[in-house]
Formats: sequence, C-alpha cells, structure tokens
Amino acid sequence: MAHQLNGLFPQSLLKAFSVLIFIILLKDVCNGQPQLIGPSQVLVARAGEDVILPCHLEPASDVSAMTLEWTSSSLDTKFVYVSRGSQEIETLKNPSFKGRTSVFVDEHKHGNISLRISKVKFNDTGTYRCYIPEMKKDAFVELVVASDTATSPVITLSGIDKNRGGVVLQCESAGWYPEPELLWLDGEGNLLSAGPTETLRGPDDLYTVSSRVTVEKRHSNNITCRVQQRKISQSRETHIHVPEDFFEIPSSSSAVITGLAVSLALCIILLILSVVVLLLGKRKHMMKNNRRPKDHTGDVQVSTEEETELLNTSSSSTKTKKQTSYVSR
Repeated sequence: MAHQLNGLFPQSLLKAFSVLIFIILLKDVCNGQPQLIGPSQVLVARAGEDVILPCHLEPASDVSAMTLEWTSSSLDTKFVYVSRGSQEIETLKNPSFKGRTSVFVDEHKHGNISLRISKVKFNDTGTYRCYIPEMKKDAFVELVVASDTATSPVITLSGIDKNRGGVVLQCESAGWYPEPELLWLDGEGNLLSAGPTETLRGPDDLYTVSSRVTVEKRHSNNITCRVQQRKISQSRETHIHVPEDFFEIPSSSSAVITGLAVSLALCIILLILSVVVLLLGKRKHMMKNNRRPKDHTGDVQVSTEEETELLNTSSSSTKTKKQTSYVSR
C-alpha cells in the first residue's frame, strides 16, 4: 500500500503542477485583462501613400487617460508618436515624422490606438511598436514601403561561351525598393546557376539589379529571368526562347575566325609593301630620266669639238695640196 502511494505521489504532483502552469498562462484571460493586438501579416504601402498601423486592446478598454507610445526599429532615438491623456507631446517626436503621424483620439475610449502615417517614405520601412506603459502591454507592426516603378526584366544576348558551348544571357531590371533578388529558371522551373547579382542603388533610393548566366543546350531552351521581393510577394519576370542555331557554333570557330583575321592582315601588309616597292621603283626611274639629258649635252659638246678639229685638219690638208700644185706649175 505504501509502495502504491509512493508511486502515485509523483504523478499527482505532476498533474497539480501542470494545472498551476495552465492557470498562470490563462490568468490574464480569466481575469479579463485586455491585450494589445496588432496585425499578423506584414503591411505593404507604396511610397507617397497614407497607411494605418492597426493596434487595439482586446477586450476593449478606455485608454483616453493613459500614455500611448509608438516607436520604430529604424530610429535610434525619440518617438514616432507619443501622447499623455490624449494630448500629443510633439517635442518628443522624431523630426522625420513631424506633421506625418496621428492617432484616432475619438477611438481611444474603445481601446483603438492605431497610428496613421501620411505620405510614407522608403526609409519608413521597419518594425513599429505600440506600447501602453501603465498596462505594460505592447504589440508590433511590420511595415514595408515598396516602389511602384519596378520594370519588367530585360534579357539580352551578351555573348558566346566557347569553352562550354553555351550562350551568355544578361538580365536587368530597375526601379525596385526594397532590394530585390534576381533568379534564372529553365523551362521546367529549375533554378539555374548564375553569376553574382550586381546591385546599384540610385540617388532616389531605388535599386537596379543585373545578372548573367551561361545557358547550355537543353531539350527546352526556354529561359526565365525573375526579379522578386519574397517578403511582400511582389515579382516581375520575362521569358525568352533561345534558338538552337545559337548552340550550333563549333568550338573551333574561334580558331577559324582568328586564322582568317591573320590571313587578311598578311594580305594587307603584302599589298602595302607592293605599293611601297612600286613607288620606290617609279621614283628611281624618274631620277634616272632627270640625269640623262645632262649626259647628252656633254656628248654633243664633245662631238662638236671633234668635228671642228676634223674640219680644221681637212682645211689644212686642202691648203697644202693647193700649195703643192702651185709649186709644180
């Protein structure tokens, strides 16, 4: 009997402890204490729009005389909104939210402390906390401010990968916020291994992303470039079909093209050399022609002198003959 009691005692103690924990966990509910409730999903707003961050007490309770605080994870100091007794304390508000935040004062008696933010900006993205110090209750709201200017991806042919026998494609898309991710998919929806995504953030805080992928011949040459923001379920995608002709370029084509280029270069060099030789020969011939008339003049002078000497000799001979004939007479 004692053994049985000893065996039952731990079980009874365990049951009692479990009931105690259950009572503690449900204490607030059983006592009717209200809880601050926020949205369970991420709120998405477009830049320039007004957005309401929901936060309310459940069950409803009047908070008109209490202190209400709204803060943001993106801010190091000060509040997005703070009020005491339904009177806003603007001196404690962060300057970036000045004139842009408000609450529904008439709804405070029903426990509604939702916050309105006017003309949201990209840097308003963050996690917001609504808090009631007197009750030590809080709730959180996650806000993402997205752009509505994101462009559909543009796919272009970037080149040929002769080593892999594939086609290199490039994809680019602009106008994104927050920063997106870029994916390449084949016709069956399988993720392709691509190079690192290049990200550029412009002065307007918008992102431009681009990436390259080498596509080898497949039974389906359909390729998709997808740019997406998982957190807010926003995406853009573009499809392209790569013709089989693009994959039929032989791997030796590069050597053939190089050989043709070298041959063409040699032909051009030989042609230039031929022209140079021709011009040099022509110039040499012209120089010879220019010197030849001077030589003829010299020859003429020499010939004239010889002819004069011959004439003188002939004249002297004639005179001698005449004198001899006269003497004979």
